[in-house]
Amino acid sequence: MVGIGPGDQAHLSRGAALELGAAEVIVGYRTYLQLLKEILPAGQQIVGSGMRQEVERARLAVDSALSGRRVAVVSSGDAGIYGMAGLVLEVLLATGRQAEVDFVVVPGITAASAAAALLGAPLMHDFAVISLSDLLTPWDLIKRRIEAAAQGDFVVVFYNPKSRRRVSQIAEARDVLLQHRAPETPVGVITGAGRSGQRVVVSDLERFLSVEIDMQSVVLVGNSQSYVRDGFMVTPRGYRIT
Repeated sequence: MVGIGPGDQAHLSRGAALELGAAEVIVGYRTYLQLLKEILPAGQQIVGSGMRQEVERARLAVDSALSGRRVAVVSSGDAGIYGMAGLVLEVLLATGRQAEVDFVVVPGITAASAAAALLGAPLMHDFAVISLSDLLTPWDLIKRRIEAAAQGDFVVVFYNPKSRRRVSQIAEARDVLLQHRAPETPVGVITGAGRSGQRVVVSDLERFLSVEIDMQSVVLVGNSQSYVRDGFMVTPRGYRIT
């Protein structure tokens, strides 16, 4: 299980690069494999597939590994954070043959870290990461998690905030946060972090919905202490600096 980071090869860890180079079979979502095309050595079997084919990818990877081949399953960001690590491990455990495979997760830079780095220092205190995709999780449960994070004054990072079919969730999430946070609370919208054409916009809780948001975006909402100064978004840790 290899986390390839946000996409820029500069953010691919040395451990991830070594595992990719040593693999006989590389399995992943086609878009992520495209990000690696310049560094993958010739002679490897590359197996790409589309969205919503995660179970098929996991089964193919497990079958290949159980046949004795060295397999790398790639995920953007970190494979263990909304990535393929959990699914592949579940599929492997379901076979009852997990002792035959050396299952290893190689961590990567997740989208929250990549986005925060572009904003300044917004994650310096407790934060919650919540996916707004209700494909696998009921929306009512997601809303309860948003409510809990809002009540706890966590900085909130939203993954999968909006897609072509799913457009209302980010607005509902904002409405929940506005019940607990001031309209001027800083919000960063980062799209394509670490990739060509990345966009970074700093707004606030009242107005950020006017910013272009899609599935490649991460929306980072500050807590009650967060502020913006000279273009930097900061969440104080609590140190006395005066």
